[in-house]
Amino acid sequence: MDKLRYMISDAAGLVNVEAHVLRYWEEELELEIPRNEMGHRYYTKENIQQFLKIKELKEQGYQLKAIKMVIHNGKNPEEAAALTIPALAEKNTTANPSVNSNRSVSYSSAEEKMEQFRILMSGIVKEAMVENNQALSKEVGESVGDRVLKEMNYLMREQDEQEEERYRKLDAAIRDLNVKKIKNSAKKKEPRRLFAKKEITT
Repeated sequence: MDKLRYMISDAAGLVNVEAHVLRYWEEELELEIPRNEMGHRYYTKENIQQFLKIKELKEQGYQLKAIKMVIHNGKNPEEAAALTIPALAEKNTTANPSVNSNRSVSYSSAEEKMEQFRILMSGIVKEAMVENNQALSKEVGESVGDRVLKEMNYLMREQDEQEEERYRKLDAAIRDLNVKKIKNSAKKKEPRRLFAKKEITT
């Protein structure tokens, strides 16, 4: 019996996120999502459960790097978070004794600090972009929609004016033609005057 397969829209609905979020998680977390003969993604029940776990960890405040370590290396979330963000590792070792308490985090150079900061900021910006993407696309869509409607109204008004002008000219031409017909028919009805020939007598 074939496994149940879900299209991306159905999977997104089951996880209660947008479809682009599933694609983003797949790329960032290097998830192996099966594809059909045509190369389209499809999701199994196991994939859905994995996405639900990722969503749960995200809601608990874990970064994608920590979640990636949980998925691929089998680490627990606290350990993974401690390894991905050294600044938080110190905080976690004091706040949570279950995390390796004798671990000390140190930076050997200013470059490492800057690199760690850059990675942290990059993750924050990426997450903010993903979360705000839907609101932004809706706002852009509304803005573009308003502009398109205004442009369409303008074009329709212009077309109406051109048609009205054409009808006006056509009406004027028909009236002129009718006036000429009336004049011509009036001329035909006038009695013709016959001029009598004068005989020349000599």
